[in-house]
Amino acid sequence: MSDETSNVSAARLQPSASYSFTMRLMMSQQGGAFAGIARAIEETEAMLGAIDLVRVESGEVVRDVTVACVDSAHSEAVVRAVRELKGVRVGSVSDRTFLMHKGGKIEVNPKVAIKTRDDLSMAYTPGVARVSMAIHDDPAKAWTLTIKSNTVAIISDGTAVLGLGDIGPEAAMPVMEGKAMLFKEFAGVDAFPLCLDTKDIGQIVAFVTAAAPTFGGINLEDISAPRCFEIERRLRAELDIPVFHDDQHGTAIVVLAALLNALRVVNKRPEDLTVVVVGAGAAGLACADIMLAHGVGDVVVCNRRGALYAGAEHLDEDRAALGSAPTSTGYGARPTKRWWARTCWSGCLGPAPCQRTRCGEWLPARSCSRWPTPCLRFTPRGSATMSRSWPRGALTTPTRSTTCSRSPAFSRARWRCVHGQSTRK
Repeated sequence: MSDETSNVSAARLQPSASYSFTMRLMMSQQGGAFAGIARAIEETEAMLGAIDLVRVESGEVVRDVTVACVDSAHSEAVVRAVRELKGVRVGSVSDRTFLMHKGGKIEVNPKVAIKTRDDLSMAYTPGVARVSMAIHDDPAKAWTLTIKSNTVAIISDGTAVLGLGDIGPEAAMPVMEGKAMLFKEFAGVDAFPLCLDTKDIGQIVAFVTAAAPTFGGINLEDISAPRCFEIERRLRAELDIPVFHDDQHGTAIVVLAALLNALRVVNKRPEDLTVVVVGAGAAGLACADIMLAHGVGDVVVCNRRGALYAGAEHLDEDRAALGSAPTSTGYGARPTKRWWARTCWSGCLGPAPCQRTRCGEWLPARSCSRWPTPCLRFTPRGSATMSRSWPRGALTTPTRSTTCSRSPAFSRARWRCVHGQSTRK
């Protein structure tokens, strides 16, 4: 293998289930028939997964072969390589991710069985009327006699979905369904996605306020900055249930946890750090806020124009406040010009604007938000292998806000709070 090929191989991302597919292959029933298929998959640098025998018929074997790839183009290259093999026919190709989403990923199931007429009379009319009147007389009973105490509304307008940007409410639905799955799977909390076809702050606030009696908590998701800040503030002021913005609070909690773990490894204290946060959106500002609140000595937040600083133009209220913070140093420079002399780098930005070697040369610790396309571009710039472009002992922590949802204790505490209690802390 040439040095150029080695560089390409080292630089590319690893195959994953996100881009896996299953091929139905028909091949001759003879020794070594599958070896050629395995060799073709290996040569395309894909990862061979499950191999299932479907049936054997008159001199032909039918198998389902699962392969993991890097991206869609890589998947197409694998299928093309297999189609070119003699004695092999590709019957069908099924994208495993799309199959998982077919028909949606969540549904509503009853908690009680209705097997008799008596069951129906208690679950619905006429028995249910007694429960309704009990709640009418004492509204607080809704927390114990309905789904309210364990149900969360996932609110999005589709304007900042993952690292994909403004893709609309319909396209946001698969992501919000996935978030609802995480709530249920990892914390036992019922959640339902409500994707709104409006970008108007007032209309979003009005809708959520009107729907709030059904839910025990509100989870704001993938709403673009700076609108998300105003929506969160207004909802917190108007509602007596928890309002959580996952892109801010979830990401910030996970980044702080990763930072504290890294500090234990390198034996440093938060006040010893100088941190640069690249990305001044909802996640970036929240990460900066939580690090400053935890005692980090110096934080610089950069957007496309450079570092935020007091008096900078084109800054909204929230970004201007952070740029003026006493422990937040501002510089009028491009983001990469501020990376040197920083001991920690946190990437809360869109896909691939930064080269891995640039931050790798200077920073002993990095935290990267995990988008579908990573915020660091994996280019070795002449290195024979990617490992050479990272300093020895460097710590890199890919983070994602859903890590919070993986903690049942955190998720339950997040929503199952005392009725009316503030959740700002």
